[in-house]
Amino acid sequence: MLKKRFDYHSSKINQVLTKELLKAIIPIVLLISIAIGIAYQLIDAAPPKKIVISLSKQSTYYKAYASIYQALLKNDGITLEIKETSGDIENVALLKDLNSGVDLAFVQDGITRSEGAGSLQSLGSLYYEPVWVLCRCEASIEHLARFKGKRIAIGKQGEGANQLAIKLLAESGLNKRNTKILNMGGEAAVEGLINRSVDVAMLVDSIDSSLVKKALSQKGIRLVDLDDAEAYTKHFSYLHRLKLPEGTIDIQRNIPPSNINLVSPTVTLLANENLHPALAYLMMKVITQVHHGEGLLSANNEFPSIKTSEVAPSPQALNFYKSGTPFLDKYLPFWAATLVSRTAIVLIPILAILIPLLKLVPTAYNGFLKFRLFKYYGELRFLEMQIKQEVDIKDWSFFYKKLDDIEDRVDGMKLPISFSQYIYELRMNIDFVRSQLKSKI
Repeated sequence: MLKKRFDYHSSKINQVLTKELLKAIIPIVLLISIAIGIAYQLIDAAPPKKIVISLSKQSTYYKAYASIYQALLKNDGITLEIKETSGDIENVALLKDLNSGVDLAFVQDGITRSEGAGSLQSLGSLYYEPVWVLCRCEASIEHLARFKGKRIAIGKQGEGANQLAIKLLAESGLNKRNTKILNMGGEAAVEGLINRSVDVAMLVDSIDSSLVKKALSQKGIRLVDLDDAEAYTKHFSYLHRLKLPEGTIDIQRNIPPSNINLVSPTVTLLANENLHPALAYLMMKVITQVHHGEGLLSANNEFPSIKTSEVAPSPQALNFYKSGTPFLDKYLPFWAATLVSRTAIVLIPILAILIPLLKLVPTAYNGFLKFRLFKYYGELRFLEMQIKQEVDIKDWSFFYKKLDDIEDRVDGMKLPISFSQYIYELRMNIDFVRSQLKSKI
């Protein structure tokens, strides 16, 4: 019979302990749930699976690079859509239009000086794209001013080459009033040189330009050596003076036959302000992989760079050039690194608040329970002092009733089993004060 009673009470104690454990855990679980809920609301949306890049349809170089970007981005599950335009000015306009859907664009450095950068951001300059001044002339010419009155093809309107040519000619004293300026470029300009309908063609093209090679393979067509190239760079900060070594274009035929001074802007990759930060970092990895190598006109690791761009770099580009690839991107696939970084940005501050709070809640709860117990110690201490001070106590029943009242209230308290020690100690102290009272009688 006794064993059954003992087993019954043991079962009841286990139930009580379970309830107390749940009471202790529930607030913590509730706080964690709230934190997760807040984090879910604050975590940035996953980056889009598609990027749209705009580029001039006249540039085969832009298309070639965009195709390489496509292949590399595909490995990370991102689709690169190519949108062809009439040129740099349209590219800038599309980037500024938040409803155009364009995220990135190849733009010749210097275009934003006339068009305005607005809120556009740069991911960096990618490579030099020199100004090739080709002329049908017998003698060597070193200054653009010498072409006054000539027929000069400067590229189609809307192209960066057209705007740059106008600025260079204007700085040299040439304009529509004293020179025949033709808004034609590319293949048409070179054909004009060949068939003698054009005297000078100003192209902005890569070092591997097939048009430049085609023109210089013709008898009577020269590449102008700009002796004042350094002066142009002082007037236009986005231009660079380059030296094209003898024979660079064609070693076998020694084209050019001597060192040539060129001026060159850089091609810049501009981004819409709404480009997702994760995609900005991914593009930084891609353009670094594609453009970091040594070229005919550039040193190893000279590009990509933010040193030459007129447009302010994006925060991601600035951080990338300063610190390199983010830590997570070095060891995790793009989607995993993105998920972890997006989550960490929100969870770390929340955990910084939550962890101390989780420690504070149990401490505060225990403190509250102890406060309930200690107030009885206060009453008990007061009674003890009264008993010691009274020399001749007539109404002993008052003190007995107060002690009994304290004991009844203590017995009625619902405290966790872990506080049983405090209950037993309080009862012992009540009995101790009661014994002091008896000794006075």
